[in-house]
Amino acid sequence: MRAAFASRFDDADPLAALTVGEQPEPTHWADDWVTVQVVASSLNHHDLWSLRGVGLGEDRLPMILGCDAVGIDPDGNEVVVYPVIPDPGDPRGTSLLSEHAQGTLAERVAVPRSNLLPLPDKLSATDAACLPTAWLTAWRMLTTMGRVDEGEAVLVQGAGGGVATAAVALALAMGKRVYATSRDEAKRERIAALGATAVPPGARLPERVDVVVETVGAATFDHSLKSAAPMARIVVSGATAGHEPKVNLRRIFAMQLQILGTSMGTRDDLAQLLAFCAERDVRPVVDSVHPFSQVSEAFARLHSGDVFGKVVVDHNR
Repeated sequence: MRAAFASRFDDADPLAALTVGEQPEPTHWADDWVTVQVVASSLNHHDLWSLRGVGLGEDRLPMILGCDAVGIDPDGNEVVVYPVIPDPGDPRGTSLLSEHAQGTLAERVAVPRSNLLPLPDKLSATDAACLPTAWLTAWRMLTTMGRVDEGEAVLVQGAGGGVATAAVALALAMGKRVYATSRDEAKRERIAALGATAVPPGARLPERVDVVVETVGAATFDHSLKSAAPMARIVVSGATAGHEPKVNLRRIFAMQLQILGTSMGTRDDLAQLLAFCAERDVRPVVDSVHPFSQVSEAFARLHSGDVFGKVVVDHNR
């Protein structure tokens, strides 16, 4: 079957490590696993990190990339694939598709049957394919960890990427006042068009916020602390611009701030996210849709750093 996979690692030029070609049919790890015919998938920075060799050993090459997928199950049902699988061989007890088990950027993918959720009627396959990783992470950051229902104002650092842009769209759909930072003026204009107040990094906000969505790291963390209201939650799911920020501990205890780490979400979280998007008519912010025949171009688009929202791959084209 055709697939996009890591054939080697290249930290300096991850796109050079990407191969598009034939790979064996997916393997079932247990009796409860099924094979899904993939209809649509989306890319994540996790895929670029894999091509760099982060979190992936040479003993697992070649590895089909991709965490997100919408497809057709063996009974002919349209399904969304939850990408976290039980994995006794991983210290976490679980792993993402494309870490140990082959990923979704292929004609077919194998997963436990319990990882399949019905595709809501109101969501297209290409829209739903954006949700299982980046949007699920943003959903959990806002709800379970950030307890956004207890607050009115949200700050999203580094909007433009998949998780941050998802957090902006979801928080707005929840009726919150949303502030979002970006170094790129064009991205700030697009953020404002979504309904958020867009500001340059480090800009003083007109109010302190109850929840901060932090995916940038050291470059923005001091601003996150200074922008937080008393007893606010600063939820961290990434550190693309440094993972060792200087932290003012006096501000944390004086303001009674909570710094919370999170990654991905549960299957139930994904079910809630799918229902929320269908009921509230929330659609993912899509940067571009590429046919599978141009999956290399999709990776190049993600790697460019110019993306706003999700890069999607249509497997039917």
